[in-house]
Amino acid sequence: MTVLIDTPPDPIVERRRAVQAAAASSLKRRKLGSRVALTVCWLFLAIAIVPLVAVVVYVISKGLPAWNVDFFTKSTTPEGVPGGGVWNAIVGTAVITVIGTAVAVPLGLLCGLFLTESDGRIAAALRFTADVMTGIPSITVGIFGYIAIVHNFGYSGLAGSFAVGFIMLPVIIRAGETAFRGVPRSLNEAAMALGARRATIARKIVVPTALPGVITGVLLAIARGLGETAPLLLTIFGNQYLQWNPTKTMAALPPLIYQYSSQPYADLVQIAWGAALLLMVIVLVLSIGSRLLAVYLRRERR
Repeated sequence: MTVLIDTPPDPIVERRRAVQAAAASSLKRRKLGSRVALTVCWLFLAIAIVPLVAVVVYVISKGLPAWNVDFFTKSTTPEGVPGGGVWNAIVGTAVITVIGTAVAVPLGLLCGLFLTESDGRIAAALRFTADVMTGIPSITVGIFGYIAIVHNFGYSGLAGSFAVGFIMLPVIIRAGETAFRGVPRSLNEAAMALGARRATIARKIVVPTALPGVITGVLLAIARGLGETAPLLLTIFGNQYLQWNPTKTMAALPPLIYQYSSQPYADLVQIAWGAALLLMVIVLVLSIGSRLLAVYLRRERR
């Protein structure tokens, strides 16, 4: 005769069944909530994209008629004289940006490396300073550049480079720190176990590994510096003639757009729209290109 013994239910199995039953009973409600959340996200994405697309289309429609050979090969002309271009402003923008980048990038990356390797009070103060500098209004940077450089040495492209580099520096510092902290700690430990110095580790392991993020941060910082108007208005003064010497007054695209857009002459307003389109294209190319380049470099690393 077989005796059946009743075994008590397993509490883990019972809990699992209760969770499955609760999940099944709320499945429809959760799916509905997910659809509503996705719809709201797409709606806000459309709200954010529509103004951007509208601005891009409007600037293209207004600025494209100004693009011709003279626009890119001739300097600006006085009011009422047709046939001028923005070649002097393009050269001035390039010179100012190159000098500002050449100073801000090494200094910013060194600060980023220091923040990555140190967590002391000095690093905390430097990190806080970089965060505060990121939020400083550009007009304040322009006033600082005017007081520090222009007031003592006069208007020049170097003063504009100082202001632009000051704006780019905190962006490069924070982007560099983020990129360097993304390097696996195991690589540093392996190199230290082999007897490598910290400087060698930073130069041959940390920097090459973090290169995609570093390049992205640098290009985004350059894009931000290119679009600043207020600092250049107070530092470079402007110049209607072609000038390659950064110690002299220079022209640049942002101040030219600001000055020409308020003129009563139709030809100058048209040049302002063309310069705005050119500046917008440069910024968009740098912003989009930085991300594409970072993706390409990450694939190459793999």
